[in-house]
Amino acid sequence: MKAALLTSLLRRSTAASTSPCLFRRAFSSEAAPERKVAILGAAGGIGQPLSLLMKLNPLVSRLALYDIAGTPGVAADVSHINTRSEVKGYAAEEQLGEALEGSDVVIIPAGVPRKPGMTRDDLFKINAGIVKSLCEAIAKYCPNALVNMISNPVNSTVPIAAEVFKSKGVYDERKLFGVTTLDVVRAKTFYAGKAKVNVAGMTILLLMSTYRSLVVMLELPFSIVFTNDNYTLLQATPKANLSDEDIKALTKRTQDGGTEVVEAKAGKGSATLSMAYAGAVFADACLKGLNGAPDVVECSFVQSTVTELPFFASKVRLGKNGVEEVLGLGHLSDYEKQGLEALKPELKSSIEKGVAFVRSS
Repeated sequence: MKAALLTSLLRRSTAASTSPCLFRRAFSSEAAPERKVAILGAAGGIGQPLSLLMKLNPLVSRLALYDIAGTPGVAADVSHINTRSEVKGYAAEEQLGEALEGSDVVIIPAGVPRKPGMTRDDLFKINAGIVKSLCEAIAKYCPNALVNMISNPVNSTVPIAAEVFKSKGVYDERKLFGVTTLDVVRAKTFYAGKAKVNVAGMTILLLMSTYRSLVVMLELPFSIVFTNDNYTLLQATPKANLSDEDIKALTKRTQDGGTEVVEAKAGKGSATLSMAYAGAVFADACLKGLNGAPDVVECSFVQSTVTELPFFASKVRLGKNGVEEVLGLGHLSDYEKQGLEALKPELKSSIEKGVAFVRSS
């Protein structure tokens, strides 16, 4: 009886795999070239769901899962899923090189989340050291890979990675990305839910994000700028019938999205699942670009000349070499310019902190 049931399920699975499904709609499909993706920190709270999501991506042919411990179990679990990619798990530092060799995209969710009682400086010191050592290995084993940085604080860890790659003579600014997609995902979700509009039709540009200080431009249907606990509402026409109070609440919720999750989990976790989804979305965009898909545009924290700062978050066009074009901010009103100027000192400080960490090591 059991054998017959299993045979029936396998037949259904085979039939389903030949037709469009949820994950093929969510990610890219079609016949795709061989692509290896490595996830560093794959056994962690973000790494495990991210590993699952990347296993579901038909653009991935090889998936390497690395962490200091626990990855053989994660890899064995994920490997049973009937999708294209071959999965291997690697544990401990001596296997890091093998995990990285031949990678086209490296995603780094490694590190620790900010815990109660932990200062920003505490978080920085721990994650900065982790990121630095991982990037040294990337420079050695897969210097041409696209590097997607998730580890916080991104405004410092991306400059850390850049300095490490420069010191090894392999830095290519087109191939280093800070993943800011979660803020974009939240802003789209919160606005669409409040306005009762289709979230799939929204376009959002995230300019800058760091801890509790961000600038978000919602191209449709409005723009907002907020700094710490203050905000300035701009170009709020049309508002999709939302009141000013609704808009204020929306900006506040977007700003405090991480805190909302931590509180809902009663301090026992952070935003791991939504971050994994955001990381998978951005990695998919990178893979599309590598494969030559046209008009792949996402927001990311990259080396930039959009402002006088060396790094900035804005829309980038992705292609076969990584960043093909860093898109400008477009016309900004005087109020928007004031909002950007107010945020630059903190961003500048975060960048300099990352650079100083590597140079003093």
